[in-house]
Amino acid sequence: MIRGAQSIAFECPAYLVSSASVAGTKEGEGPLGRMFDLVAKEDLFGENTWEEAESAMQKEACQLALRKAHLKPEEIRYLYGGDLLRQGVATSRGVEALKIPMFGLYGACSTSGEALALAGMSVAAGYGDYMLAVTSSHFASAEKEFRFPLGYASQRPLSAHWTVTGSGAFVVGKRKSPVWITGITIGKIVDYGLRDSQNMGACMAPAACDTILQNLKDFERTTEDYDRIITGDLGYVGQSILFDLMRGKGVDIKSRHMDCGMTIFDQNLQDTHAGGSGCGCAAVTLSSYILPKLANGEWKRVLFVPTGALMSTVSYNEGASVPGIAHGIVLEHCKGGLE
Repeated sequence: MIRGAQSIAFECPAYLVSSASVAGTKEGEGPLGRMFDLVAKEDLFGENTWEEAESAMQKEACQLALRKAHLKPEEIRYLYGGDLLRQGVATSRGVEALKIPMFGLYGACSTSGEALALAGMSVAAGYGDYMLAVTSSHFASAEKEFRFPLGYASQRPLSAHWTVTGSGAFVVGKRKSPVWITGITIGKIVDYGLRDSQNMGACMAPAACDTILQNLKDFERTTEDYDRIITGDLGYVGQSILFDLMRGKGVDIKSRHMDCGMTIFDQNLQDTHAGGSGCGCAAVTLSSYILPKLANGEWKRVLFVPTGALMSTVSYNEGASVPGIAHGIVLEHCKGGLE
């Protein structure tokens, strides 16, 4: 199953059996609002703190995905989950009640790709019939964790992203469905020395470029072999940089590219500057918008590339650069997947 330097082509199918998307109020007002499974009436989700609200989102997304798959928590072999908070507290508290053996992950905004890759590998290798992958982010908890408390009312530069309040959960298993994971390309750490944590698109674009090029090389494909090459949250700034980097390598993806951070919000009507970001950004866009297009056959094959800026308040305060990482997930329409 090993392909090239960084990729795996699954010989045994790993199907996306079900998915669920839970989103916040601002996300519900955006272009994908009607496509989410659940939109919160208020962003605290009935809880007392932003962190508890994020955990509540994760729990709801997992339960929705399980119900759609007609599965009980005890039928899930392993759970792969992560978020943006220290020690992954949103995930550990969110999935605690499910009592599923868990691997806690941290890949910043690329975590949905990391979780899907590991879940797909586990199913394809025969380690279990069903795996659960889940990620989340919350605007308010992320601002408090990485930047300033909301009450500080700091001014955000135009290159800054708006962290998506949302959680996406995915059941990956052996049961046939209209969409399957046929391969993965695991990314490397790529660091161009950028130190501006308010310009994450620029920090992540080199990693996205590296993973996309490696995927094309490992699978011996061209951009025309994909209906869409979808990055997680480069936003408007990062997309422009990605195009320049790719053209520098002799590859033009402009006609095939889509970015979740640019899709989830309306730049003209919503004040989100460079676009959306956060673990939940790519996850809820995948569940609500991308998978339905694959399921109905409108798209036959896409390369899903969530991107992450690997930083902390400590590394930022010490003047360290912000490395990036991106993981590539090959998703394909499975003809007869419901038979």
